[in-house]
Amino acid sequence: MNAVKTYFLDVFTKHYCDFNGRANRTQYWLYHLFLFISFFILNFIFFFLGEKLGVILSAICNLALFLPTLGITVRRLHDINLRGWWMLIGFVPAVGSLVLFAFTLLPGTEGKNRFN
Repeated sequence: MNAVKTYFLDVFTKHYCDFNGRANRTQYWLYHLFLFISFFILNFIFFFLGEKLGVILSAICNLALFLPTLGITVRRLHDINLRGWWMLIGFVPAVGSLVLFAFTLLPGTEGKNRFN
């Protein structure tokens, strides 16, 4: 339960729309793991609520989680000394998403963050 608080809930309470600072690999990947698990559970619940209500509630959840996910990805890129604008490489067809995925796997750099 402590990991859920540290790596998932703190993103919402302390870093909801925060694009400054760093996010290490552990914080980034555990956030995405808990995000995946929560979406799986919510979609299971939404399935029983009916199609229209489920789609509406799913869209609200997606909108609420968009900024924290964007922020943690930018902070992860800062941790490897890249600007957050490198996230746009994900829009390049075929290879962009793979490059962004590879960036998130790189170890963080030591010292002060160049891009705050």
